[in-house]
This record gives sequence, C-alpha cells and structure tokens, in this order.
Amino acid sequence: MEIKTIKTRIFKENEDLINFILQYLKKIPKKNLENCILVVTSKIVALSEGRIAEYKNKQEKIKLIKKESDFALKTKYTWLTIKDGMVMASAGIDESNANGKLILLPKDSFQSADFLRKKIKKIFKIKNFGVLITDSRIFPLRSGVVGVALGYAGFQGIKNYIGEKDIFGRILKMSKTDVADSLATAAVLCMGEGKETRPLALINNIPIKFAEKVDRKELIINVEDDLYLPLFGSILKQ
Repeated sequence: MEIKTIKTRIFKENEDLINFILQYLKKIPKKNLENCILVVTSKIVALSEGRIAEYKNKQEKIKLIKKESDFALKTKYTWLTIKDGMVMASAGIDESNANGKLILLPKDSFQSADFLRKKIKKIFKIKNFGVLITDSRIFPLRSGVVGVALGYAGFQGIKNYIGEKDIFGRILKMSKTDVADSLATAAVLCMGEGKETRPLALINNIPIKFAEKVDRKELIINVEDDLYLPLFGSILKQ
C-alpha cells in the first residue's frame, strides 16, 4: 500500500471543494487515479459547507457541543460525546487551524464522500475510485490521536472473517477488520496534525473491495453490544 500526501495552499471558508481538489488531481496521471482512494480531511469539507461558528465565551461553545451531540458527558478535560454513532471529544468541534473560530464536522460525511467520488469519476472517466473523509480521535487509555473515517464512498468499509477458518482450522466467530478506520489512521499519520497543509492524500495498491454502494452503518454497533461497556460501567460505579 502506498500513501501519497498532497501539499496545498490554505483552503478558505465557503470555497468550492471540487475546484480546489481538481487543482491538484489534474497534475496527477489518470492511471494513478484508477483503483485508488482520495483521502480528504474533514476540516476542508466542513469549511466548504460553511460549518463554522464564532463564539464569545465558554458557555456558547458548550451549548454548541450539546446541540451537535446525540449524547454529551462533561469530563475532567473535555466533553465526551456520541455523534453519528461514534464516541469523540466535544462532538468533533475543533479550534485548531480555525483562525479563532470553531469548525464543526461536515453535515453528512457519507453524502459528501459520495458527491466527491461521482464528480471525480465523471471528470477523469475512471472506473474504480474511492473517497475517504477523515478526522482524528483518541482511544481510551492511550495517549495521542489516530485517524478515523467519518464517511466514505466507493469501497467496502469492513472485511468480515466470520465463518472462515484461521491457520489451524478454527472457525472464526467474531473477527472483522475495520478497513475504513485503518486506512484513515494510515493516511492521517502521513497528512499530519499541525501546520503541514496536507489535507489531501491518495492511497494506491490497497487490499480492499471497491463498491458502487456502501452501507453507512456497517461499522456501527449498538452501545449495549460494545465490548468495553462492562469495563467502563464497572469503573464508573467505583
């Protein structure tokens, strides 16, 4: 698998995202776009949608976090929230690289990914092409952030091993690989979290299955079926 990041100028609020992306993709040979995934950081998707908020004080920010969340719990360092089926800090609202404003998550990352994919496929006349919109998240009991897939189009986001055999012939009963988040983590590592100005990346030679339609709920599990629920429930009771 090969990841090529794309250094760009600073993306502006309410700018046309397709035109911005094309400025850089047109410099890349068409053969290098076939069978690849375009990674787009969620920040520039949100900026293109005008998902920006100004705030005067901490209370206004908290109000916005609660509005953007399906669930919000205040913790020592941040608001722990659930949004779009994922656990994240402060509903994904970010102040970094925002020039004094707040950047919200895109309104619908799956829809945005599908829109970008269809436009780019049509323009370059390519068959297999995917789009992955990324953000960052923190794992419980781990320092530092990793990439996460907010939305994607053009490929299957999960690989199911259930029913297959392991190397000793044992039938696998629960094993699945989270393809979308794995790709997001690898891409975000290369794209950076600071002032790199690399909001785009291309991933080639990928062990995935391209698909015209994706199930946006394939990575989501019910909170009551979550593997970590008993652990954290026990900790909270202590």
